[in-house]
Amino acid sequence: MLGLLRQKIGSGTSSAMILGQSRQLIRPAVSALRNYSSAVKEMTVRDALNSALDEEMSADPKVFLMGEEVGEYQGAYKITKGLLDKYGPDRVLDTPITEAGFTGIGVGAAYYGLRPVVEFMTFNFSMQAIDHIINSAAKSNYMSAGQISVPIVFRGPNGAAAGVGAQHSQCYASWYASCPGLKVLAPYSSEDARGLMKAAIRDPDPVVFLENELLYGESFPVSAEALDSSFCLPIGKAKIEREGKDVTITAFSKMVGYALKAAEILAKEGISAEVINLRSIRPLDRATINTSVRKTNRLVTVEEGLPQHGVGAEICTSVIEESFGYLDAPVERIAGADVPMPYAANLERLAVPQIDDIVRAAKRACYRAVPLAATA
Repeated sequence: MLGLLRQKIGSGTSSAMILGQSRQLIRPAVSALRNYSSAVKEMTVRDALNSALDEEMSADPKVFLMGEEVGEYQGAYKITKGLLDKYGPDRVLDTPITEAGFTGIGVGAAYYGLRPVVEFMTFNFSMQAIDHIINSAAKSNYMSAGQISVPIVFRGPNGAAAGVGAQHSQCYASWYASCPGLKVLAPYSSEDARGLMKAAIRDPDPVVFLENELLYGESFPVSAEALDSSFCLPIGKAKIEREGKDVTITAFSKMVGYALKAAEILAKEGISAEVINLRSIRPLDRATINTSVRKTNRLVTVEEGLPQHGVGAEICTSVIEESFGYLDAPVERIAGADVPMPYAANLERLAVPQIDDIVRAAKRACYRAVPLAATA
């Protein structure tokens, strides 16, 4: 297939024709308080992602989608609803259940100038394709001395859902964020989803786009600016969702909502929490985090993933290296329990961070609660 793509591109054949002629080689045999400016309407995260994909496909014929059930079934979570009817099977490709196969094809297509958006039904299945993501997509630009760009997006739901057990509940933020050559994004709101998806598709490098299944149906206010087809958010820039002066809380994806609700509870008790929505895990907006900590003098990091070698651990290290002298209390780190995700609902709830966990951590940081060591 790659030879065909190279031959066709070299002869000046259009991207649309390349996709059409290579299609048979790809297709399977069986076919809380938030700071928003000038909010004009409500939009679900699902619709935000769908509209971003639609607009980028309309603007650039090199963009195409591939993955399990993205076409005829309209997407396992309906993110790609209507796109097969609009753009046809040449650009919305249903694949077999073989992540290693279709991810490799997507990376090869990106080598030759196309812009694939590869969907994993869940990022847990990306483990089947991790060699292509890490060794082929992430490293090729460096190993080719900048001669090969790999403009590809790997997207899908990440982290815990509900009642799907240990093998389908993992958070891959720290996994992929540890790899040079990848950019890793984790949207929270509908504006995040639209702006970051557009940025990911337009970026010349491979982007891992970590969504959350439980956020797909949640609605958020969307500004007039974000509804414009030219809207795009910068990669590597966090957003201060709520300003505060007593403690900084960092979070990403679904945990941003939890942090905002915790901040509301804390405000009733006289604690002013600043909530930072990371948006980008790699590159990490260290400047925004450290500026906030130098103002509040306290830090609580929140993530769903496992604690060891996590995103929170990296943030803590950054603050200790750059802002240690500003800290008035030990850093608090909230993460998932260091165990495989339990299947039982009561144990599952204990294994992932809850709003009360964030509230207690912020109080400890502000010396408004008995330290954990004193209760041991």
